[in-house]
Amino acid sequence: MTTPDTRQITSTTGTTRALTLTATLLTGVVALYTALVALGNITDFGTNQQFVRHVLAMDTTFKDDDLMWRAITSTWLQDAAYVAIIAWETVAAVVLIAGTWFWARRDEARARRVSTYGLLMLMLLFGGGFIAIGGEWFAMWQSSDWNGLDAALRVFLLSGVVLIVQYLPFGRTTTD
Repeated sequence: MTTPDTRQITSTTGTTRALTLTATLLTGVVALYTALVALGNITDFGTNQQFVRHVLAMDTTFKDDDLMWRAITSTWLQDAAYVAIIAWETVAAVVLIAGTWFWARRDEARARRVSTYGLLMLMLLFGGGFIAIGGEWFAMWQSSDWNGLDAALRVFLLSGVVLIVQYLPFGRTTTD
C-alpha cells in the first residue's frame, strides 16, 4: 500500500487555496467595477446617455451613405437602449457579487457557475453590444468623439481572463 507524499498534498492544498483566493478576488474586482459602472450610469444618467445617443445616431461618423441607413435617430429608442444597458449591467453586477460571495464561502461549484453567468453577461454586453454592434454596425470606430471600443475591449478581456482563471484545474496535481 502506498501513501501519498505529504509534500504533494500540502502543495495541492496550497495551490487550491491560492487559486480559490485568486478567483474570489478577481471576481470581486469585476463585480466592483460593474457595480460602479451601473451606479455611475444611474446617478449620472445624462453623460453616457449622450454617448449612446451619438453612437446610435452615427452623427460623428464619416456619414457614408451606404452605412447611414443604420442610424437610429429616435431619442426614445436611444434612451430605451441605454436603460436596457444599465439594467443589464446592474443584473451582471448583482450576479458577480453573488459569485464573489460563493467563492469567499468556498462553494466552488456554485461560485464557478454563478460567476460564469455574470462574466458571460459582461462579455455579451461589451463584446457583442459595444464592440460588434456599436463598433461595427453603428461604425463607432469612425468617431473620434464617441468611440468606446478601447474601454469595451478592456472589460471584455478582463472578464475573459477571470473566466479562464475560474476554470483552472483546482486541486489537481501532476505526477513527476
